[in-house]
Amino acid sequence: MRNHIVIFILAILVTATFSGCGGAPANNAVNAPKANAVNAVNTNSAPAKTDDPVATQKKPEVATTNNAPTITPVITAYFDAMKKKDDTAIQTVISAKFLATLTADMKKEKKAGLAAYIAEYELGTGNAMEARNEKIEGDRAVAEVRGGAYANWTPFIFIKENGTWKYTGDSPELQSVSSESTTGKGK
Repeated sequence: MRNHIVIFILAILVTATFSGCGGAPANNAVNAPKANAVNAVNTNSAPAKTDDPVATQKKPEVATTNNAPTITPVITAYFDAMKKKDDTAIQTVISAKFLATLTADMKKEKKAGLAAYIAEYELGTGNAMEARNEKIEGDRAVAEVRGGAYANWTPFIFIKENGTWKYTGDSPELQSVSSESTTGKGK
């Protein structure tokens, strides 16, 4: 009797297993409309919100209006001095205020070598720095800079000291980002 029960259970299991195996069902009146339908959940995604403060939004790139004929030599000299780690050359192209700030930062961090210190932060990928779209107003200029640690065109401020243009290291764009709170509104 026990053998009959085992054989019966085994037969049921084998039948259930083979009945579950099979090819795709034939298209008939019941499943034909859905047989080749695309999953609508993945194709109908909602467009990104433009007013979402968390969403990534890339600013459109501004067209080049000029090749910064006044500021380009300053940026080129600055980049070359960083690459060569030439402290004297760096001091000739940066403003007195920027030099004082860097010197104070170097003392705090117990570092030596001005050009080497700047290169840690500004050399980035090593791509040459270039400038464009300079706007000069008296002894102050703003030009967009790209290269070194800046992959995108970023505006920087330059000033004229003793008749020579100097790099200040200040950027109106970077200052506005650092002064915003987490809510996206200025302080």
